[in-house]
Amino acid sequence: MKIGDIDLGERPVVLAPMEDVTDAPFRLMCKRFGADLTYTEFVSSDALVRHVQKTKEKLSVSDGERPVAIQIYGRDVDAMVEAARLCEEAKPDLIDLNFGCPVKKIAGRGAGAGMLRDIPQMLRITREVARAVRLPVTVKTRLGWDAGSRIIVSLAEQLQDCGIAALSIHGRTRAQMYAGEADWTLIGEVKNNPRMRIPVIGNGDVASAEACLERFERYGVDGVMIGRGSIGRPWLFSEIRHLLRCGSPCPPQPFAFYLDVLRQQTRQSVERLDERRGILHIRRHLAATPLFKGIADFRPTRVEMLRAETLGQLFAVFDRIENLFLADGLRVR
Repeated sequence: MKIGDIDLGERPVVLAPMEDVTDAPFRLMCKRFGADLTYTEFVSSDALVRHVQKTKEKLSVSDGERPVAIQIYGRDVDAMVEAARLCEEAKPDLIDLNFGCPVKKIAGRGAGAGMLRDIPQMLRITREVARAVRLPVTVKTRLGWDAGSRIIVSLAEQLQDCGIAALSIHGRTRAQMYAGEADWTLIGEVKNNPRMRIPVIGNGDVASAEACLERFERYGVDGVMIGRGSIGRPWLFSEIRHLLRCGSPCPPQPFAFYLDVLRQQTRQSVERLDERRGILHIRRHLAATPLFKGIADFRPTRVEMLRAETLGQLFAVFDRIENLFLADGLRVR
């Protein structure tokens, strides 16, 4: 699969943009495990053109995570164009337009998935941004605003005509948020539309290597994007890569290997922020990881883990978890 001149190889697997998740350390971690393309957290075009420092810091990308896309959102044409130009100066490989974020503070103001209620404006933004920068411009969106407006098949053609180089589609409407199951049938229709010439990347409910392989084979998508399934589990990319390349499940590593990955993530989070904020940030990953499933009477230990306030406290809990896992005679699943 190629986006512009960027060759991602056959059946690439992509890390989705996620606010408060896909910071630089996590992107590098997922790249290490086999992600073929990563995305930054969402970047507000309005904040970027006002030169808000915290927003500008999100533009920092490194050679170790390439290829990498910076994703921007907003509803004003001029602000999105100027933000795209500022992003280009940060030298990512791609610029992505977020027309899919469903959260109220973004979609409710007409940005993100809110653009699905104003298609003419969405197309104006897309066209003008594609004209304004030299980098490939891509779009991430959803099936439509609600069940009565699942317009992605026709919208995909319109976005392509605006000059984008690839399209990522989450298999839900904005009204669904993240509830229910992602519907990949319309993603498949977009991919199999003979008028579509650009790569189509599918997204939604891919939390295992087997699910990823099934999406490729059943719907024919060019790439698969992994979002929430990677939180607390960056090694998912290596499991997917193994299955796609070898045709067999990836043999599990020892429990200590995966626990050490979480330790590394925690240290990186603390180094990037500070001890208090770093531990608060990593709790989302610790709460989501499937690594601890199956440990008997784990709830009190889980509560203690998520309440730890220092590295010493948290790593002491990790040590006890490892002992519990071994004592129960469990295997990593």
